[in-house]
Amino acid sequence: MDLYNLGKVSWQESQLLYHALAYSGSDALVLLSPSTPYVCIGFHQDAEAEVDLDFCQSNNIPVFKREVGGGAVYLDGNQFFFQLIMKQDNPLIPPNKEVFYQKFLQPVIDTYHQIGIPVEFKPVNDVLAGTRKISGTGVGEIGESVVFVGNLILDFNFEMMSRVLKVPDEKFRDKVHKTLEENLTTIRRELDLTEASKWNETNLNEILKSQFQKLLGEFQEKQIDDSLRSKMDEISSTMLGPDWLHQHGRKQSGRQVKIQTGVNIVQKMHKAVGGLIKATYELRDEMLFDVALSGDFFCYPSNAVDTLESKLEGIKVSDLQKTLDHFYSDQNVDTAGITVSDWMMVLHN
Repeated sequence: MDLYNLGKVSWQESQLLYHALAYSGSDALVLLSPSTPYVCIGFHQDAEAEVDLDFCQSNNIPVFKREVGGGAVYLDGNQFFFQLIMKQDNPLIPPNKEVFYQKFLQPVIDTYHQIGIPVEFKPVNDVLAGTRKISGTGVGEIGESVVFVGNLILDFNFEMMSRVLKVPDEKFRDKVHKTLEENLTTIRRELDLTEASKWNETNLNEILKSQFQKLLGEFQEKQIDDSLRSKMDEISSTMLGPDWLHQHGRKQSGRQVKIQTGVNIVQKMHKAVGGLIKATYELRDEMLFDVALSGDFFCYPSNAVDTLESKLEGIKVSDLQKTLDHFYSDQNVDTAGITVSDWMMVLHN
């Protein structure tokens, strides 16, 4: 298998290379990082709905749509990426996606163990240090190839990640920022200052290379040649254009930001007979937390919404209907034109 151990490259090359290798039918492992920051969105996402494009443009942050699924992410040179490209008939590829992730994330897990960070695999595709995610990954099919991308996270700009996203209001942005910091971690966060200072892109990639080699066999080290460069140029004429960025977008009602597997920040709105209702909450392992309810409806007594928020804290989504039914039957509450079914519209994901 070919190895492209490239270190820092332009943000465009960091994306175009694995697409070009996939369309060329190559089997390769790529190790690199972008020399400048950018935002990358999943293939099925709607750019205008997911990303604050005006903010990105005014701050010279490019936005790119990859041909792999997943969510919008802010990427920079403190995240060191691996890109594994294999033809679909490669016998190393397991037929089951969860087994695939577990198999090909093992080199990442072993690398973190080697530098002193105890991590473990959490299905479907997370690597966790304690309860916090420490590697972002995704898999997709490009041409006749399977592409698996992921990273080692030396450091992460939580503020910029929350800033580049399109959000309905600043309260939602603050919630995204807070939840990111609670659920995502880095090498610098997990190790003390002296230990963390030992690790950089060069020596981390050497460890990652040796761990992948145990799984994939000996590598042939390569650089980008004229043929591959030509393929990247051919792809760039499409993938770097505005038509590509804005195609295939799937709009969704409300707003949802995935933090890690099982953790999402959600905001949904619904126009009921009695007025507009809005719910913002954290959905963690199918349970509701930090529920905030608002809208232009009428409610008696005035503190009933506060009471409802407290009753919803920590409940399972499967218990939502029962909890709402009990709230209305046990409390002397009047929400004219707002019924249990209306609340279910904004609270049931």
